[in-house]
Amino acid sequence: MNSRPSWILLPGFAGAVAAAAWFGSRYNPGNPKTKTWYRKLRKPPFNPPNAVFAPVWTVLYALMTVSGWRTFRAQSSPERTRSLGLWALQLFFNAEWTHLFFGKQNPAVALADVVLLEALILDYIRCVRKVDGVAAACFVPYGCWVAFAAVLNEEIVRLNR
Repeated sequence: MNSRPSWILLPGFAGAVAAAAWFGSRYNPGNPKTKTWYRKLRKPPFNPPNAVFAPVWTVLYALMTVSGWRTFRAQSSPERTRSLGLWALQLFFNAEWTHLFFGKQNPAVALADVVLLEALILDYIRCVRKVDGVAAACFVPYGCWVAFAAVLNEEIVRLNR
């Protein structure tokens, strides 16, 4: 770790993650504009109940925050710079998925987004592992959840052609 003030930076990463979460929350299935549409979709039997998503995402967003913060605190290097870029990029595609799926009501385009998101997450894990192993480990549950979300998204597309 370098000499950057550690706790001063944490709210910045939390704020970035909270902004992405807020953007996505504007389009969630509880929103009256999307509720009826989402209820009418045919979903696979492994679709989790809506009550599962908030607690899971709360934990994942906390882990994303810690991962980004730890990466920023690491010694400057090309891997650190690339990791931070990947962290920011995946955060954008994370927020955009909810907008595409629920806001635009376009699961097919959202599927392309979530596949790209998963690739960015895996690339981030690979790159940041050279910078901070804990930061990489923080993204593993997120990568698993997004992989599951991609399969779920694909099945929704398939069932609703």
